[in-house]
Amino acid sequence: QVQLVESGGGLVQAGGSLRLSCAASGRTPDMYFMAWFRQAAGKDREFVARIRGSGSITDYANSMKGRFTISRDNAKNMVYLQMNSLKPEDTAVYYCAAGSRPGLYDSWGQGTQVTVSS
Repeated sequence: QVQLVESGGGLVQAGGSLRLSCAASGRTPDMYFMAWFRQAAGKDREFVARIRGSGSITDYANSMKGRFTISRDNAKNMVYLQMNSLKPEDTAVYYCAAGSRPGLYDSWGQGTQVTVSS
């Protein structure tokens, strides 16, 4: 398994930006597929973005396209989520996830809180 530690959350005004970071450690094959999910209070966890391998292939939830950018630095075992034009509805706990197969994430971080004020 992979150990994941998120950071970078906080309070930001609507329209602002935040950059989340996820530090990964463990077996490299188990972090081939990396993703960000989020869970707002009282709601189900939802997919935000994913990235695989060298970082050339990415995918986003429709509501995040054009505002969020996922990237990774394999030399540092880091994954990032740049979030721009934040909205109050982006308020949630954001989780980093890792897996060795597409769509199957078996390692999760503890989450970082993002709060967007209106």
